[in-house]
Amino acid sequence: MPHPQSQQTQDPQHPRRIGWIGLGKMGTPIVRNLLNAGFDVTVYDVDRQRLDEAVQHGASRAGDIRSVARAAQHVFSIIPDDSVLRNVALGTDGVIANAHDGAVYIDMSTVSPAASGEVRDAARKRGVGYVCAPVSGSTVLAEKAQLTVFASGPEQAYTQALPVFRSLSARQYYVGEDQQARYLKLAINHLVGSTAVLLAEALTLGTKGGVDWSDMLTVIGDSVAASPLVKYKLGPLKERDFSPAFSTTQMLKDMSLVVDAGTAAGVPMAAAALVREQFAQYAQGDGAELDFFSIVRAVEAHAGIVR
Repeated sequence: MPHPQSQQTQDPQHPRRIGWIGLGKMGTPIVRNLLNAGFDVTVYDVDRQRLDEAVQHGASRAGDIRSVARAAQHVFSIIPDDSVLRNVALGTDGVIANAHDGAVYIDMSTVSPAASGEVRDAARKRGVGYVCAPVSGSTVLAEKAQLTVFASGPEQAYTQALPVFRSLSARQYYVGEDQQARYLKLAINHLVGSTAVLLAEALTLGTKGGVDWSDMLTVIGDSVAASPLVKYKLGPLKERDFSPAFSTTQMLKDMSLVVDAGTAAGVPMAAAALVREQFAQYAQGDGAELDFFSIVRAVEAHAGIVR
């Protein structure tokens, strides 16, 4: 069973100097929180503007991945996809090849168990601790250091990274020695992506039946079908504000990871495949960079509802 970590637990090691790769929507606020918590953070990103902003907030600049790996005993990354993970972690210029002896590499991205397994194998050969630590939560929660972390990998390596996790998240769960966190992240994202599609169909059905949009959302939010995710989205949905907290394109990527992981594991993924197809079709139009809950627009359009 996963066990949440108490904030009062004594830390056997406290890595004050860390390396960080990836300054996107999640990485940027996370790094700011780490700097505010007193960590010495060396950062790298291919986007020079984001890198400059992090340096202005007190981070140290690294010129490349190799430099980050050599700057600290604990190196973190939060990056877009499998190909970037392989580029960051593997090869002669990657984190694993250039890490210090006994270093710990923690990747917090949403990637496939297959790509993550390649990194695990390379890390084992070099004697580097490798921790999978994807996060759950919005960019708003990232800014507030209220994310949830679920991690897997060697428990000793996880324990070393725990002080960092506590500074960027409200809850931390250790769920196993290998790739369990990858599967858990995909399982949760399956539920998240599917919820958006199911809610879109439900709202469109209610609209067709003459139910007021705002009233319908209020009642759903107070019903047995409500969840923290649905409640979080009620305000933007009522305003039909589809500014991207997490875009359709990003959800399409995640749902593709879900389907592929299920196929590789021999798990029937019929529902996930349908949800992925919904996002794939919607991403071909003007909804690609809108919030993924904007898929309600696509369902409404198919139902002949014009707004």
